[in-house]
Amino acid sequence: MITFLKAQGSSIIATLTDFLVTISLVTALGMWYAEANAVGVISGGLVNFFINRDWVFNGPQNKLRSQLSRYFLVWCGNLLLNTAGVYMITQYTEWNYVASKIIVAILVGWFYNYTLQKRYVFKKAEYVS
Repeated sequence: MITFLKAQGSSIIATLTDFLVTISLVTALGMWYAEANAVGVISGGLVNFFINRDWVFNGPQNKLRSQLSRYFLVWCGNLLLNTAGVYMITQYTEWNYVASKIIVAILVGWFYNYTLQKRYVFKKAEYVS
């Protein structure tokens, strides 16, 4: 349960980074929301990887390359799910992109990210010597 709660804290920090970047790009630079969403997801993903590795899952420092490559695979799915989800909800419901992003972020975070990071990216079996 502690790992799950720490992962949720990490997710909140990464999500705040993602939303801040996305909203800033849309409002300050006039970037298209789906494109800005992708940049935000990338930013949040980088923050999330390092917090999860060092604090949530306590990954060993000598496994950076393997963790990063697995995280990248999971993150590509995250990027696709987030961007497609935000685009589809916004386009087909005419909701504001921020409302769509909140819904998608919650669903992807709970049902995709946590599970794959715990069982694939930072799996405990890897740390047993």
